[in-house]
Amino acid sequence: MCGLEIEHDGEKVLSVRGDKKDPFSRGFICPKGARIAELHEDPSRLKSPLLKQPDGSWKEIGWTEALSLAGARLQAVREEYGLDAVGMYLGNPTVHNYGFLTFAGDLRRALKSRNVFSATSMDQLPHQFMAHEMFGHTLHLAVPDIDRTDYLLVMGANPAVSNGSLMSTGGAKPRLEAIRARGGQVIVLDPRRTETTRYADAHHFIRPATDVYFLLAMLQQVFANNWVNRAHLAPFLSGEEALRQSVKDFTPERVAGICGLPAATIRQLSKDYATTERAVIYGRMGLSTQEHGTLCNWLILVINLLTGHLDREGGAMFSTPAVNLIRRKQYKKTYGRYHSRVRGLPEAEGELPVAVLAEEILTPGPGQIRAMITHAGNPVLSSPNGKQLDRAFAELDFMVCIDVFLNETTRHADLILPPAAFLEVDHYDFVFNHLAVRNNAKYSPSLFSPAPGQWYDWQIAKALIKQLAPLANYPLSRFFHWSTPQRLLNLGLLTGPYGKFSKLSKLFTGLSLGKLRANPHGIALGPLVPRLATILCTPDRKIKLLPEWAPEHLLALSEKLTDDLPALSNHEFYLIGRRHLRSNNSWMHNVAGLAKGKNRCTVQVNTTDAERLGITTGQEVTIASRTGAIRLPAEVTAEMMPGVLSIPHGFGHQRKGTNLPVAAAAPGVSVNDITDEQLVDPISGNAAFSGQRVQLLVGLTT
Repeated sequence: MCGLEIEHDGEKVLSVRGDKKDPFSRGFICPKGARIAELHEDPSRLKSPLLKQPDGSWKEIGWTEALSLAGARLQAVREEYGLDAVGMYLGNPTVHNYGFLTFAGDLRRALKSRNVFSATSMDQLPHQFMAHEMFGHTLHLAVPDIDRTDYLLVMGANPAVSNGSLMSTGGAKPRLEAIRARGGQVIVLDPRRTETTRYADAHHFIRPATDVYFLLAMLQQVFANNWVNRAHLAPFLSGEEALRQSVKDFTPERVAGICGLPAATIRQLSKDYATTERAVIYGRMGLSTQEHGTLCNWLILVINLLTGHLDREGGAMFSTPAVNLIRRKQYKKTYGRYHSRVRGLPEAEGELPVAVLAEEILTPGPGQIRAMITHAGNPVLSSPNGKQLDRAFAELDFMVCIDVFLNETTRHADLILPPAAFLEVDHYDFVFNHLAVRNNAKYSPSLFSPAPGQWYDWQIAKALIKQLAPLANYPLSRFFHWSTPQRLLNLGLLTGPYGKFSKLSKLFTGLSLGKLRANPHGIALGPLVPRLATILCTPDRKIKLLPEWAPEHLLALSEKLTDDLPALSNHEFYLIGRRHLRSNNSWMHNVAGLAKGKNRCTVQVNTTDAERLGITTGQEVTIASRTGAIRLPAEVTAEMMPGVLSIPHGFGHQRKGTNLPVAAAAPGVSVNDITDEQLVDPISGNAAFSGQRVQLLVGLTT
């Protein structure tokens, strides 16, 4: 969403700068944006369909032949084994790609398989689950009003590197600095002293996967000290007294030993937050990707709400995007309608958790996945126990990948369909404008034409839909045949909150694609405004503070308060991930300018732990778990909490037998070779990467 000013000669990019006239990003640019030309010009980027030969080599074929083959092979599997026999995985870039996104729903309906997966269940699923539970829709996601808050409590998030995960900011660092400049505070709770702490007033270590206890104690303090401020949402709340009783035992003194924070610190943080008029709690990956991910996100919403910090200036607020993806006003159940075949994990928005993907391929029986479609993802590196998924993909009868790179996942494909990409496609962000800290609209046209005859991914999607729809009895309307991403974008703008037919059209003179084209820097649509009362669409138009499933989980947590936390053995540690500014995603490793420099795939170890075990920086160590072992260099640092290890994700390109072009650019191992697919958030099914126990072994081979 950040504005880029790109100078080019019609064929080649000459320079890339941040667009200072962009009202949203104001000239901010991150390494990913600065290096977009290198991604576009990457010599390893695929541009023609590739068909795998019997000897494992690849042969370029034409688009007509490729799409006909894809449809025929997928249909054959469905006809023999049933509709669920073809699975689909949508990777992280899908949600940033408005072209493919416009037809992803039709593709799902044409496929009519229960075996659909995406990166959602390895990331933000607990956020979306709670948005659906409390507000009635999975996209009713409250974001910090960071430009007006005076107290930002950051938990398990690193916005200085992520630039605002589930919080579209267009430059998080200057916004963090602005909070402090106006006299506010930024407080970070994290097992690692992250890059964000450089922009914070204070940092406190907290033991991995125990954030739920801190939040419960914080809520207990809100009730005990009468800091409750229901504000304008009071008429919509239900279950407050039951919630009060459910958390009364979680005092700061009782949780301090579990989460590793002194009781006095918990009390002070609770008071500072609750009594600051404009304050907000922001939790992200470290909270989502753990055993208590859903409980953590529920508690953040409840605390923000009960202290008057939800749907209020400077708190957690809801954007008003120019293209509103939330079209229905009535509640619809979209979670837990069915469960996975082998382990019985719940469905979410028509998707099963990625943690079950490998077992659904490897376990025989009705409904077994025998063929896969993937779009822009690399789950072999990104999903828990990636080695198991690597083996599973090799067992498929057929696999087609829509992707521009040959990677650890697409190497298993029988057919790769590489669409036009990067500077060859136009862009409008459908989803992340729903998460923007300021309302904004911007359209970016393509700069270059794709190779002659190359297809766009939305064209590939439409071609597959036409072939798959008949067997699923999915009728294709005239609207489907007429629609293109640009036509749908224009329609969305015209009928959106600021469009020709909206009440705000007089103020903004009616947004349309034509108007955005005439304003290439983007159009500012104003700050976030209170609007929960108008968007709330739960069945009874109430916000249920204590969901039906919560008491049993709170009881289980309460029972653990009487026990000491199981001690770590001499070589045992808690594992957490980390993100690098220059390698947010594994596909960024293709860019030499981003991958160069010192090896960033290290295991960070606290100095005291390193001294105890005789470890020095650069020394090779082995990290082992139930699922396997990896060997990588240690990085000794005081930035880590004792008893905790941190390993970045996205590496592992040197897998045996892969021989991929990216391997030389970014050396390192995949942390997901040791993460456990059996560890999930029991409520949502989201993968629980953070907080699992591993062994650190010195002087041993894998």
